[in-house]
Amino acid sequence: MDGVPSQLRKCFIKLVIIGDSSVGKTSLIQMFEHSKFSQNFKPTIGADFSNKEITLDDNRVVTLQIWDTAGQERFQSLGSAFYRGADCCVLVYDISNQASFDHLMNQRQVFLIKSDPREPQTLPFLVLGNKCDVPEEQKKVSSIDAKRFCQQNGNILFYETSAKDNVNVEKAFKELIIKVLKRQEEMNKILGLNPDIIVTAQNRTYGNQAAVRIGQIQTAKKKKNSSCCK
Repeated sequence: MDGVPSQLRKCFIKLVIIGDSSVGKTSLIQMFEHSKFSQNFKPTIGADFSNKEITLDDNRVVTLQIWDTAGQERFQSLGSAFYRGADCCVLVYDISNQASFDHLMNQRQVFLIKSDPREPQTLPFLVLGNKCDVPEEQKKVSSIDAKRFCQQNGNILFYETSAKDNVNVEKAFKELIIKVLKRQEEMNKILGLNPDIIVTAQNRTYGNQAAVRIGQIQTAKKKKNSSCCK
Protein backbone atom coordinates (compact mmCIF):
# COMPACT_ATOMS: atom_id res chain seq x y z
CA MET A 1 0.00 0.00 0.00
CA ASP A 2 2.03 2.91 -1.33
CA GLY A 3 1.88 6.07 0.70
CA VAL A 4 0.52 4.35 3.81
CA PRO A 5 2.83 4.49 6.84
CA SER A 6 4.09 1.03 7.79
CA GLN A 7 2.72 1.35 11.31
CA LEU A 8 -0.80 1.60 9.89
CA ARG A 9 -0.59 -1.67 8.00
CA LYS A 10 -2.69 -4.44 9.40
CA CYS A 11 -1.40 -7.66 10.87
CA PHE A 12 -3.04 -10.89 11.97
CA ILE A 13 -2.49 -12.77 15.23
CA LYS A 14 -3.89 -16.14 16.19
CA LEU A 15 -4.45 -16.47 19.93
CA VAL A 16 -5.49 -19.68 21.70
CA ILE A 17 -6.99 -19.56 25.18
CA ILE A 18 -6.93 -22.73 27.28
CA GLY A 19 -7.70 -23.80 30.84
CA ASP A 20 -10.00 -26.02 32.86
CA SER A 21 -13.73 -25.95 32.40
CA SER A 22 -15.56 -23.10 34.19
CA VAL A 23 -12.49 -20.93 34.86
CA GLY A 24 -14.07 -18.15 32.80
CA LYS A 25 -12.34 -18.35 29.40
CA THR A 26 -15.45 -17.48 27.39
CA SER A 27 -16.41 -14.74 29.85
CA LEU A 28 -12.98 -13.14 29.49
CA ILE A 29 -13.28 -13.19 25.71
CA GLN A 30 -16.77 -11.68 25.79
CA MET A 31 -15.63 -8.92 28.11
CA PHE A 32 -12.58 -8.19 25.94
CA GLU A 33 -14.53 -8.22 22.67
CA HIS A 34 -17.88 -6.77 23.67
CA SER A 35 -17.45 -5.29 27.17
CA LYS A 36 -20.25 -7.45 28.52
CA PHE A 37 -20.59 -10.23 31.08
CA SER A 38 -23.17 -12.99 31.33
CA GLN A 39 -23.70 -15.68 33.95
CA ASN A 40 -25.42 -17.92 31.41
CA PHE A 41 -22.59 -19.12 29.14
CA LYS A 42 -22.82 -22.78 28.18
CA PRO A 43 -19.62 -24.88 28.22
CA THR A 44 -17.64 -24.57 24.99
CA ILE A 45 -17.86 -27.72 22.87
CA GLY A 46 -14.63 -28.46 21.01
CA ALA A 47 -13.60 -24.91 20.17
CA ASP A 48 -15.02 -21.66 18.91
CA PHE A 49 -13.28 -18.68 17.37
CA SER A 50 -13.99 -15.02 16.82
CA ASN A 51 -12.17 -12.01 15.40
CA LYS A 52 -11.53 -8.67 17.03
CA GLU A 53 -9.78 -5.75 15.38
CA ILE A 54 -7.97 -3.39 17.70
CA THR A 55 -5.78 -0.32 17.22
CA LEU A 56 -2.74 -0.03 19.44
CA ASP A 57 -1.42 3.22 20.89
CA ASP A 58 1.12 3.47 18.06
CA ASN A 59 -1.73 3.22 15.48
CA ARG A 60 -0.93 -0.33 14.41
CA VAL A 61 -4.10 -2.21 13.51
CA VAL A 62 -4.25 -5.83 14.66
CA THR A 63 -6.83 -8.45 13.70
CA LEU A 64 -6.88 -10.87 16.59
CA GLN A 65 -8.35 -14.31 15.92
CA ILE A 66 -9.25 -15.79 19.31
CA TRP A 67 -9.73 -19.54 19.66
CA ASP A 68 -11.78 -20.44 22.74
CA THR A 69 -11.13 -24.11 23.57
CA ALA A 70 -13.15 -26.53 25.66
CA GLY A 71 -11.89 -27.29 29.13
CA GLN A 72 -13.50 -30.74 29.35
CA GLU A 73 -11.01 -33.59 29.17
CA ARG A 74 -12.94 -35.43 26.44
CA PHE A 75 -12.14 -32.64 23.98
CA GLN A 76 -8.39 -32.49 24.67
CA SER A 77 -7.56 -34.82 21.76
CA LEU A 78 -8.84 -32.14 19.36
CA GLY A 79 -6.12 -29.72 20.43
CA SER A 80 -3.72 -30.19 17.52
CA ALA A 81 -6.20 -28.90 14.95
CA PHE A 82 -6.99 -25.79 16.98
CA TYR A 83 -3.51 -25.02 18.34
CA ARG A 84 -1.54 -25.31 15.10
CA GLY A 85 -0.12 -22.00 13.92
CA ALA A 86 -0.89 -20.07 17.11
CA ASP A 87 1.14 -16.92 17.66
CA CYS A 88 0.51 -16.87 21.41
CA CYS A 89 -1.39 -18.64 24.17
CA VAL A 90 -3.44 -17.56 27.17
CA LEU A 91 -3.54 -19.93 30.16
CA VAL A 92 -6.47 -19.31 32.49
CA TYR A 93 -7.10 -20.59 35.99
CA ASP A 94 -9.72 -19.82 38.63
CA ILE A 95 -8.28 -18.13 41.74
CA SER A 96 -10.82 -20.00 43.85
CA ASN A 97 -9.88 -23.40 42.36
CA GLN A 98 -6.43 -24.73 43.22
CA ALA A 99 -6.68 -27.66 40.81
CA SER A 100 -7.20 -25.33 37.84
CA PHE A 101 -3.88 -23.65 38.69
CA ASP A 102 -2.09 -26.96 39.25
CA HIS A 103 -3.04 -28.03 35.72
CA LEU A 104 -1.32 -25.05 34.02
CA MET A 105 2.06 -26.73 33.66
CA ASN A 106 0.65 -29.74 31.82
CA GLN A 107 -1.62 -27.55 29.69
CA ARG A 108 1.35 -25.41 28.65
CA GLN A 109 3.43 -28.45 27.72
CA VAL A 110 0.59 -30.07 25.76
CA PHE A 111 0.00 -26.81 23.90
CA LEU A 112 3.66 -26.53 22.86
CA ILE A 113 3.68 -30.14 21.64
CA LYS A 114 0.45 -29.87 19.67
CA SER A 115 1.00 -26.38 18.27
CA ASP A 116 4.61 -27.16 17.28
CA PRO A 117 5.58 -23.46 17.06
CA ARG A 118 8.72 -22.06 15.50
CA GLU A 119 11.14 -21.01 18.26
CA PRO A 120 8.93 -22.43 21.08
CA GLN A 121 11.17 -20.97 23.78
CA THR A 122 10.14 -17.44 22.74
CA LEU A 123 6.43 -18.04 22.06
CA PRO A 124 4.49 -15.50 24.17
CA PHE A 125 2.28 -16.85 26.95
CA LEU A 126 -0.11 -15.00 29.23
CA VAL A 127 -1.38 -16.43 32.52
CA LEU A 128 -4.66 -15.05 33.84
CA GLY A 129 -5.84 -15.72 37.39
CA ASN A 130 -9.52 -15.10 36.82
CA LYS A 131 -12.32 -14.35 39.33
CA CYS A 132 -10.25 -12.03 41.49
CA ASP A 133 -13.60 -10.51 42.49
CA VAL A 134 -14.44 -13.46 44.78
CA PRO A 135 -14.34 -12.87 48.56
CA GLU A 136 -10.88 -13.15 50.09
CA GLU A 137 -11.75 -16.28 52.05
CA GLN A 138 -12.60 -18.11 48.79
CA LYS A 139 -9.23 -17.45 47.16
CA LYS A 140 -7.08 -20.59 46.99
CA VAL A 141 -4.22 -19.46 44.73
CA SER A 142 -1.99 -16.62 45.86
CA SER A 143 -0.51 -14.13 43.41
CA ILE A 144 2.92 -15.04 44.83
CA ASP A 145 2.54 -18.66 43.70
CA ALA A 146 1.25 -17.58 40.30
CA LYS A 147 4.12 -15.14 39.77
CA ARG A 148 6.62 -17.81 40.79
CA PHE A 149 5.15 -20.18 38.20
CA CYS A 150 5.44 -17.51 35.51
CA GLN A 151 9.03 -16.65 36.41
CA GLN A 152 10.08 -20.30 36.39
CA ASN A 153 8.60 -20.84 32.94
CA GLY A 154 10.21 -18.01 31.00
CA ASN A 155 8.93 -14.80 32.60
CA ILE A 156 5.38 -15.32 31.37
CA LEU A 157 3.05 -12.32 31.50
CA PHE A 158 0.68 -12.53 34.47
CA TYR A 159 -2.46 -10.72 35.55
CA GLU A 160 -5.21 -11.37 38.03
CA THR A 161 -8.47 -10.60 36.27
CA SER A 162 -12.19 -10.42 36.75
CA ALA A 163 -14.36 -10.97 33.69
CA LYS A 164 -17.34 -10.03 35.84
CA ASP A 165 -15.99 -6.64 36.95
CA ASN A 166 -13.76 -6.05 33.90
CA VAL A 167 -10.51 -5.92 35.88
CA ASN A 168 -7.27 -6.01 33.84
CA VAL A 169 -8.92 -7.79 30.89
CA GLU A 170 -8.13 -5.38 28.04
CA LYS A 171 -4.80 -4.41 29.60
CA ALA A 172 -3.63 -8.04 29.72
CA PHE A 173 -4.63 -8.88 26.15
CA LYS A 174 -3.03 -5.73 24.75
CA GLU A 175 0.26 -6.38 26.53
CA LEU A 176 0.30 -9.89 25.08
CA ILE A 177 -0.34 -8.55 21.57
CA ILE A 178 2.53 -6.08 21.90
CA LYS A 179 4.81 -8.92 22.97
CA VAL A 180 3.77 -10.98 19.93
CA LEU A 181 4.52 -8.10 17.58
CA LYS A 182 7.89 -7.42 19.20
CA ARG A 183 8.84 -11.09 18.84
CA GLN A 184 7.89 -11.06 15.18
CA GLU A 185 9.88 -7.90 14.52
CA GLU A 186 12.93 -9.63 15.96
CA MET A 187 12.30 -12.76 13.90
CA ASN A 188 11.92 -10.67 10.74
CA LYS A 189 15.35 -9.14 11.34
CA ILE A 190 16.91 -12.57 11.81
CA LEU A 191 15.24 -13.89 8.66
CA GLY A 192 16.23 -10.83 6.63
CA LEU A 193 12.62 -9.81 6.01
CA ASN A 194 11.21 -6.29 5.94
CA PRO A 195 11.28 -5.22 9.63
CA ASP A 196 8.55 -2.61 9.04
CA ILE A 197 5.90 -5.16 8.10
CA ILE A 198 4.71 -7.40 10.90
CA VAL A 199 4.23 -10.95 9.68
CA THR A 200 2.90 -13.41 12.21
CA ALA A 201 2.88 -17.18 11.89
CA GLN A 202 -0.59 -17.01 10.35
CA ASN A 203 0.15 -14.25 7.83
CA ARG A 204 1.52 -16.06 4.79
CA THR A 205 2.65 -12.93 2.92
CA TYR A 206 6.27 -13.87 3.49
CA GLY A 207 5.68 -17.49 4.45
CA ASN A 208 7.66 -19.03 1.60
CA GLN A 209 10.48 -16.51 1.91
CA ALA A 210 10.73 -17.20 5.62
CA ALA A 211 10.81 -20.96 5.10
CA VAL A 212 13.57 -20.64 2.52
CA ARG A 213 15.55 -18.25 4.71
CA ILE A 214 15.25 -20.57 7.73
CA GLY A 215 16.49 -23.45 5.58
CA GLN A 216 19.48 -21.40 4.47
CA ILE A 217 20.35 -20.44 8.04
CA GLN A 218 20.05 -24.03 9.27
CA THR A 219 22.19 -25.32 6.37
CA ALA A 220 24.85 -22.70 7.07
CA LYS A 221 24.94 -23.68 10.73
CA LYS A 222 25.32 -27.37 9.85
CA LYS A 223 28.22 -26.61 7.50
CA LYS A 224 29.89 -24.45 10.12
CA ASN A 225 29.53 -27.14 12.80
CA SER A 226 30.80 -29.79 10.40
CA SER A 227 33.79 -27.63 9.54
CA CYS A 228 34.58 -27.07 13.20
CA CYS A 229 34.54 -30.81 13.89
CA LYS A 230 37.14 -31.35 11.20
